[in-house]
Amino acid sequence: MIDRFTLKQKLKTFNDDLSSIKEVLEPDVLKGKIQDLEKASSDASFWNDPKKAKSQIDDLNDLKYKIKSYESLKGFIDELSLIMDLSGEDESMIQESEKIISSFEKLHEELETELLLSKKEDRLNAILEIHPGAGGTEALDWCNMLFRMYQMYATSHSYKLEILDYQEGEEVGIKSVTFKLSGRYAYGNLKGESGVHRMVRLSPFNSGHTRETTFASVLVTPELDDSIEIELKEEDLRIDIFHSSGAGGQGVNTSFSAVRVTHIPTGTVVTCQNERSQIQNKATALSVLKSRLYQMELDKRKEEMDRKLNKPVVAFGSQIRDYVFHPYTLCKDKRTQYETSQVDKVMNGELDPFIEAYLRSEARNE
Repeated sequence: MIDRFTLKQKLKTFNDDLSSIKEVLEPDVLKGKIQDLEKASSDASFWNDPKKAKSQIDDLNDLKYKIKSYESLKGFIDELSLIMDLSGEDESMIQESEKIISSFEKLHEELETELLLSKKEDRLNAILEIHPGAGGTEALDWCNMLFRMYQMYATSHSYKLEILDYQEGEEVGIKSVTFKLSGRYAYGNLKGESGVHRMVRLSPFNSGHTRETTFASVLVTPELDDSIEIELKEEDLRIDIFHSSGAGGQGVNTSFSAVRVTHIPTGTVVTCQNERSQIQNKATALSVLKSRLYQMELDKRKEEMDRKLNKPVVAFGSQIRDYVFHPYTLCKDKRTQYETSQVDKVMNGELDPFIEAYLRSEARNE
């Protein structure tokens, strides 16, 4: 139950928050940029260069969203101030402010996170791959649990999920899965999920019900749009066609529609067998390969910058997060030290605190 004193404290905090956002966002500058982009988009020659036009439209929509969010935060503060002025000693009126407070806090958190996503690739869709580590059946089940976690996260953030490749375990779990999340800043939000995820629990798959430790790797890459070009030379590719083995119906499983593309210079291998058409699978595999190669270039640049700053280089194989279910419950990120004992909530897709902590850590480092 909120009271007049609490409301007054909230108002002070919210005004401070808005001042900080305004300092970073510079709304007047953004409004000027919006006017310039709207003027440019109305020119008859705007679509002569489709790639440039699409990039500018994306920029325009991004700026409009930020201004709209900023104005909404101002509106929430004005509503709370009005309630404060009119309520007098009427506590029932003050109670009406709870929903406004909740709305402000949610939008403020979303906008703060978005302001940390300043790189060009951050607003792209994300392609995620999950592969089991050592641990047999336990590792296959852990992959399935992680896949469900990201499905739940996608649902809560209104991201569209599309499975690109899915290989089911012989008895339980997943041998590997590749899927795409489409939505605003999908890659920017999920890029920090790349790495090794470690689980500790009492295994349901052995008769002794003993404590087991297992691993799975997650790779997150941006789905490239037309504004980013990656050249694939035909002589650098080896393309193999084989029988589909995954789910997808009788037509998939009885035809040579699955495609495996190997990028010879880097040894990168991409498999796609989720579509009925060999042509579709090939196109998807090449798209994922381009995303992988682009991510490798981003990682290379980051490693070079880390060396210049004398920072330890964290390789992809490094363990990034622990999920402990026994003898206690704890989920802890090894990079940011953020942790929570509510592992079940994390497994149900509540990843935002980990994502925000990672983005803030990266912003400080840069």
